[in-house]
Amino acid sequence: MRLIRFGEAGNEKPGIMEDEKMYDVSAFVKDYDEEFFANDGIVNLKNVVREKQLPEIDLNVRLGAPVYKPSKIICIGLNYAKHAAETNATPPKEPIIFFKANSSISGPNDNIVIPKNSNKTDWEVELAVVIGKRALYVEESEAMNYVAGFCLHNDVSEREFQLERGGQWVKGKSCDTFAPLGPWIATKDEIKDVNKLRLWLTVNGQKMQDGNTDDLIFKIPFLISYISRFMSLLPGDIISTGTPSGVALGMKSPAYLKAGDVVELGVDGLGTQKQNVVNWSK
Repeated sequence: MRLIRFGEAGNEKPGIMEDEKMYDVSAFVKDYDEEFFANDGIVNLKNVVREKQLPEIDLNVRLGAPVYKPSKIICIGLNYAKHAAETNATPPKEPIIFFKANSSISGPNDNIVIPKNSNKTDWEVELAVVIGKRALYVEESEAMNYVAGFCLHNDVSEREFQLERGGQWVKGKSCDTFAPLGPWIATKDEIKDVNKLRLWLTVNGQKMQDGNTDDLIFKIPFLISYISRFMSLLPGDIISTGTPSGVALGMKSPAYLKAGDVVELGVDGLGTQKQNVVNWSK
């Protein structure tokens, strides 16, 4: 099943996508939030879909991020071997963990806003994991039991803020619009092999990233187990698993994003995104 949220920003409703059509489930589901995932929401919704006739949604409607207010967005740095190589970084011995602020979340096709005083706004196509139930001290062998599904994430990053301004990476990762999510959450059963998914990204039609999750240094079960040693993962939380090679930061002459650029990206089974890049304004 594919979970979507649709409507104007701030007023999205829950829905599903099935056979290239979209349906409104807001009569049966309040939202795709922590409560939904914690209370067998996916199982219950599958029963609703089988039994009820649902109102169809116009395919041209705006889509929002497919999860509502996750408690945290946890990101993994340098988790693709080829990406570590292009940035001249030593592959990490343990996962590099950083956070993105929840206020950075936006819809899959909303504008990317270049922050005030930014000169190095960059792109990162990523596979994101959506947690389905509270996880703490989880064994790696049991980790996938805690997954609700997967979605596409563009981990937009301001490299000067991230790397040249001191402190942690979070301030280069958390600007408004820096976490486009969606278009949907694909439940676990939708994805046959999460370790063999193609990821790609273009800027103005030019291919920048073209990778595969088989290049992940730390696989998803290990990441869930590892992170759960240090914090509780709550239902609806997002783990963004890293980006393949092809980011601007790794270029000899980086061509960072500028107003007027168009970014498109996708992951097998998780749909595509398209974002227009604009400058910040009051």
